Amino acid sequence: MEFVQDYFECDACQNRKFMKVYEFSMRFRGVNFSDEFFYDKVTDEMYQCIACNKIFTKDQIEEGLLSFKRIRKKAG
Repeated sequence: MEFVQDYFECDACQNRKFMKVYEFSMRFRGVNFSDEFFYDKVTDEMYQCIACNKIFTKDQIEEGLLSFKRIRKKAG
């Protein structure tokens, strides 16, 4: 059986190496039954191209990888 491996590449510079970048925040919201705020800690995980520093979200990476699957299915 033939073996094919596709790599996600930065669309700006075609680099294949990325590093994780995190963004941390707190999300506050009020509720109608209390004067207090409720909050959630939010951690956004992103990936930065190590060549050109372009940042991709996890969803963008996943969509790029899924496109390989669609291309291979069409090719048969």
